[in-house]
Amino acid sequence: MPRTVWMLVVARAINRLGAFSLPFLTVLIGTEFGAGTTTAGLVSAGFGLATIPSRVAGGRLAGRIGRRRTIVLGLVGCALAQLGIAAAGSLAAVAVFAVLLGLSFELYEPPSQALIADAVGPADRVRAYGALNAALAVGGTGSGLIAAGLGRWDLRWLFVVDALTCLACALTLRLALPADGPRGPRGVPDDGHDGHDGADGNGDGDGPVRPWRDRGLWAMFASGTAFALVSMHIVMALPLTLGHRGLEPADAGLLFTASAVTVVAAQPALRLRRLAALPDPAAMALGYALLAAGLAGYAAARTLPAFLAATAVLSVGEVLVLGRVLGVVAGLAPPGGTDRYLAAYGISWGVATVAAPVTATQLLERAGAGALWAGTAVLCLVLAAAQPLVVGPLTGGLPVRPGAGAPAA
Repeated sequence: MPRTVWMLVVARAINRLGAFSLPFLTVLIGTEFGAGTTTAGLVSAGFGLATIPSRVAGGRLAGRIGRRRTIVLGLVGCALAQLGIAAAGSLAAVAVFAVLLGLSFELYEPPSQALIADAVGPADRVRAYGALNAALAVGGTGSGLIAAGLGRWDLRWLFVVDALTCLACALTLRLALPADGPRGPRGVPDDGHDGHDGADGNGDGDGPVRPWRDRGLWAMFASGTAFALVSMHIVMALPLTLGHRGLEPADAGLLFTASAVTVVAAQPALRLRRLAALPDPAAMALGYALLAAGLAGYAAARTLPAFLAATAVLSVGEVLVLGRVLGVVAGLAPPGGTDRYLAAYGISWGVATVAAPVTATQLLERAGAGALWAGTAVLCLVLAAAQPLVVGPLTGGLPVRPGAGAPAA
């Protein structure tokens, strides 16, 4: 794969090494400031709400000031906000810095995902995004262990270390990525090459990019929001669930490490002929079914080994879904529209990050951990059944064939 892809992969591994603080934000609010679960959920929801304009701004800034500048700006902003959380002396201060963190948090994603989409052909996007997910997992193997150790000592240090890795990632990409070139009429890099062919015919590059007028994107957005809600339930509620069941909340770090190890170990399976030849709808349906099985395991688990087994199963499901979904969205975009399409789709994570702290904490308080995870498992089964209807019409139900659709030299 191109050097740009590998630089993004390496930098994300560095960043991910410290990206363990968010799951413990609700725990910090409760232990340090004596706030209830509902209050902690509302503060986390404020963070999530702020990620929505952050994602939109990431797509627009990438077109106006350049992708590299946008990436560096987002990472530095995250570092400063997390240092603010670590130093905060009141719940109000934590809430303010949590919102500031949300406003910076998603600036990185649209330009980095678009750089990958434009650097490789459509047939290689599953592999490229799989490498990015594997890099996040490699960093996660260390981050979970660090979280488990620091979380027992002082939760504030989780945010300090996370801030330092953001700065390291920003510096790496500032030095490694090519400089932002001159921008074309619509903010598109003026290099005459977009990296994909706008396969669905949404545009020919001559008109404005309007992702929200694309019904295919709306379908992916709805499905993606539900998937993001599932993922954010895991992030937000797993430490709290461990506490409810008499285990150490900081041991969620060990579970995140187990998830990361599973993601890395599962990467070779993506290249198996039978699995690689699966059409996108079938592969994603299989992924959601495995997610449902793992979440049902969470509903029944009472010991750490049981939680570890369930984590391994659902992590394989996440690999299958994440390896396909961004490639499908990038394939919908017309020439020059990759940033905007990926930014629009990514708002689904902002919506989920707003909803998950509230839905997860309320379900925990009112119905218990078993009901929370059982309900989330049912949602995954619904998503599995819906994939042929959502993704099938966008891809024709066809497998990704090596070499197909690759851009001409």
